[in-house]
Amino acid sequence: MKLLRTIALDPSDTFVFDVAAEPGDWAVSGAFRFCNRDPVGLTGKDRSAFRSGFLGVRAWGWSTLAQIVHATVADRRALVELLAAQLVERFGAPDLAIARMAAEEEVAFAEQLCTHPVGSLIAVHRTATDGEVRESFRRLKLREGTGHGKAFSFMEIEDDVEPDSNLNLENMSQEPRHR
Repeated sequence: MKLLRTIALDPSDTFVFDVAAEPGDWAVSGAFRFCNRDPVGLTGKDRSAFRSGFLGVRAWGWSTLAQIVHATVADRRALVELLAAQLVERFGAPDLAIARMAAEEEVAFAEQLCTHPVGSLIAVHRTATDGEVRESFRRLKLREGTGHGKAFSFMEIEDDVEPDSNLNLENMSQEPRHR
């Protein structure tokens, strides 16, 4: 059996979302978090979560990517129970029995996304058109022989010179003059 876990290749989720998922948290699509909201009116970090976030179930935070992992029947059962408890506590489900049915559907949907090999990364893109939310999922492929690395790299420059105090931004867009 395969399920989804959140993964963080860099710290960007902590800037993109109000609450970032903990790496390794069980993940579901999480689109239900927007069921009582107008997606067209979302802005900022809420809009980012709507458009490209997987819900980390324990932390109730968002992750840009999810990874397909091996899971046991016990893992799946625990995920359903955890999500059901979160639906009652954080989302206002009327009771655990009803929440468990909704959680079961969410986990079953996440399982359906796990058709690719273990270790594959999955990204989501959500849109809202005519009052209907659409989700599309894609697998991110790595080049053969490479592992998951950082999504972004930063380069430190040593012996950097002081900024030019005579810098004129207006002139930067002009073609250089030839002498």
